[in-house]
Amino acid sequence: MKNELQPIEQIEAFQKNIHQWFQENKREMPWRRNPLPYYIWVSEIMLQQTRVDTVIPYFHRFIEKYPDVEALSKAKEEELLKLWEGLGYYNRARNLKIAAEEIMTKHQGALPKTYEALRELKGIGEYTAGAIASEAFGEKEIAVDGNVFRVMARLMGCKEDLKNTQVMKELKKEVRRLLPEKEVGDFNQGLIELGALICLPNGTPKCWQCPVKKVCTAYKEDLQLEIPKKTQKKKRREEEKTVLIFRHGKTFGLRKREEGKLLAGLYEFYHEEGHLSFEEALAYVEEMGLKVKSLVALKEKKFLFTHITWQLKAYMVDLASPMEGLLFVSKEEIIRTYSLATAFRDYFETICLMEEAREEKER
Repeated sequence: MKNELQPIEQIEAFQKNIHQWFQENKREMPWRRNPLPYYIWVSEIMLQQTRVDTVIPYFHRFIEKYPDVEALSKAKEEELLKLWEGLGYYNRARNLKIAAEEIMTKHQGALPKTYEALRELKGIGEYTAGAIASEAFGEKEIAVDGNVFRVMARLMGCKEDLKNTQVMKELKKEVRRLLPEKEVGDFNQGLIELGALICLPNGTPKCWQCPVKKVCTAYKEDLQLEIPKKTQKKKRREEEKTVLIFRHGKTFGLRKREEGKLLAGLYEFYHEEGHLSFEEALAYVEEMGLKVKSLVALKEKKFLFTHITWQLKAYMVDLASPMEGLLFVSKEEIIRTYSLATAFRDYFETICLMEEAREEKER
């Protein structure tokens, strides 16, 4: 490593300050109110790549539908994906079910307590295993996410790229050195909360509110905006698509995405690669042997995945008869049963609003 990291002194005072600040400032969350191991596990999986305020209503619905490991292990995939609709990263939901099945068969239906046993479950990585072990079972394990890496980098004056393996290793080592003997879960959550609420990633961190600013190298040397080091993000690959939303009467034509593909198992509207103009789209549909009653252009949209950007043009196509190969279902059935990928659900909601406005006008 190029720069010398500054270890944190007065460990007991540091632990006390983090613990006290967390008790006074922690956000209200349902899994904190009732910290059952199952609740903590589900919440940690949902919180991956997703904001807390987005997760909370999904968490309530999920627990109502699948109140325990056994219920989750018996979940039907389509119902599970429908419940997950809108959260994205759908493999998280699939992995939850697989892990629940593993818990039922290998652990008598009880979430294992140790970091090592948790890591063996599908979908549970280093951070999640540490979070569950410490928060649910009081195990002396670290739980280092992006928030904690940022907090530790500033505390220790780390000017290196946080994606560097050696840097990550050193920061984790320091967190482990700082762990208290008791209430480890609160300490871990305190560091995470500090990063989420005070030691912010973009803009100016709220250093005046920080309980450990006196031992923070970045604060003392006025390096808060330089640490962590900004790395250039890899540009997403762009893909152009034309979405054809086939309608017959009041039904929508859907198809299921193939296994092994992005968004596998979810439903989508028919689409083709590339952008088609209005005239090209009409000619394309007619060449398929379909009789078009009307064709309406919809607003272009952009949808972001981790490594890909979809640039979408879309048309609503009213057909005289259903198209073979598609499943035509009502609006109510889509809302109740079929899990649409978010990129397509936005168009579905737009059409529903258009129809509601038209019906209101006709009354």
